[in-house]
Amino acid sequence: MKVLVVTVSTRAADGVYADRAGPAVVDGLRAVADVVDGPSVVRDDDVDGALREAVAAGYDVVVTTGGTGLGPADRTPEATRAVLDREVPGIAEALRAQGVAAGVPTAVLSRGVAGLAGRTLVVNLPGSTGGARDGVDVLAPVLRHAVDQIGGGDH
Repeated sequence: MKVLVVTVSTRAADGVYADRAGPAVVDGLRAVADVVDGPSVVRDDDVDGALREAVAAGYDVVVTTGGTGLGPADRTPEATRAVLDREVPGIAEALRAQGVAAGVPTAVLSRGVAGLAGRTLVVNLPGSTGGARDGVDVLAPVLRHAVDQIGGGDH
């Protein structure tokens, strides 16, 4: 299973601050994936291109972190939907539920989505380090099974 992690943050891309969420996702997914590339850090307005490149490169999974909130520049879900062929809403629902269960009531404000772009599973995680780590806890147990199903494996 080959995974790419993409951090969506104009400020991190511009060097205003260091990306901490992306490395947390990479570290967490190394336990379940054969290859974890990234984090690639992109500006908020470059998400669409980064996702399309990752799908074309044949990644099994692309996990984004950031751009899922209510801020004016937060457009990751819209860019993701433009790339998806079909959504997998249960993943996004589980991510929000995990955040609330972890004692973060604002997790319900995340607009992240998940779905398939061709044979690539794309998942949006929040940009906070804690939210990204919680997201990895949700994804780790199901990613390999999801990738197997996408490839035609049995349920």
